[in-house]
Amino acid sequence: MTRFSIFTNRRGASPLALIAFVVIVCLLFAFPSLVESPYSRHIMVLLFLSTIMGESWNIIGGYTGQYSVGHAAYFGAGAYGTMIVMNASQFDADKLLELQDLAKDSRLSSLLLSAHDLHPWTGVLVGMVAALLLSLIIGSICFRLRGPYFVLASIAVAEIVRITVLNLADLTQGAEGILISTLPPLTIGNTVITDFSNNVPFYYIGLLLVLLTIFVTWLVQNSKLGYFFQAIREDQDAAHSLGISLTFHKNAALALSAVLTSLAGSFYAIYIKFVDPTTVLSLDLSVQIVLISIIGGIGTIFGPVVGALVLVPLSEVLRSNLIGESLISSGMVNSDSAFGHFLTENLSHAHVLIYGILVVVVILFMPDGVLGFFKSMVAKKRKEAA
Repeated sequence: MTRFSIFTNRRGASPLALIAFVVIVCLLFAFPSLVESPYSRHIMVLLFLSTIMGESWNIIGGYTGQYSVGHAAYFGAGAYGTMIVMNASQFDADKLLELQDLAKDSRLSSLLLSAHDLHPWTGVLVGMVAALLLSLIIGSICFRLRGPYFVLASIAVAEIVRITVLNLADLTQGAEGILISTLPPLTIGNTVITDFSNNVPFYYIGLLLVLLTIFVTWLVQNSKLGYFFQAIREDQDAAHSLGISLTFHKNAALALSAVLTSLAGSFYAIYIKFVDPTTVLSLDLSVQIVLISIIGGIGTIFGPVVGALVLVPLSEVLRSNLIGESLISSGMVNSDSAFGHFLTENLSHAHVLIYGILVVVVILFMPDGVLGFFKSMVAKKRKEAA
């Protein structure tokens, strides 16, 4: 057995599935050339972002069976790490001195000065390192617990991170958040790769990150390390009796998941150009990350992709209140009625309620998620045909 056997593929993929995947990827790369609508590209960017978050959580939740509901902490680490470095790198000398005067803590002052000297895109690496360290700290504490106690502990730790960021106003600008007006061009040496003049570069960055997270998930599913993760998911005590280190492998899964989640946070930050604790460190975000995998199908490579395809369009429909407007314009609902008033005034803010109903439906009728449901339907049809 070679030292690289931990990443050896032990399962084959059907040629048809591989061809379909390659065709879809080629179409996705050609999408910006075929569709010129900025809004369509924006929706695709949101789909990519949701897929990255779902695939990242799936490593710890789907394959290792540790249902963390505090992944907003790692998302926020990536977002804030990126924005702090980018923001500091854009300060002029007077602004930097002003901030150093405000930061009475000499260590914080030195940190601001160091950030000013960094290349702006170094912030992505800073976010990854911060998420990694945070995951090791959280894992050493929370993995002493199991089941619902671990879930509650993950929520509590994420809330501690949110409150900490909220109170470190000198570094994070507190509740006001961090806003950058322009993004520095992405360069390699003296060569400018892109200047982010439109959302096409974000589309391709998102697509590449999706392919990266899918590839990492594939490695996990088809490796010795992934088998250990799945053994822990099925029965922790039995896995431990077979010599699998629960502490090491749980922390390895969480660290990998956290680093990938931080990339999603960094991607969100550079795309939106604004972060604040309510947006990138909220419990709502943690729940949304979990829902992407649960609805699509946990413990599968493409389950989070399906979950994103369900949740992102649903979110956009609710945000634009398309459902209410369609029902009223078709005459099915009177706009002056109480129900019509609810549709026009409140439905766009009821996304959490809709998500909750969707989760209940999935758990009751599709316990393996949407992807698992369709797989079982196809298998049933084939069995009947045979």
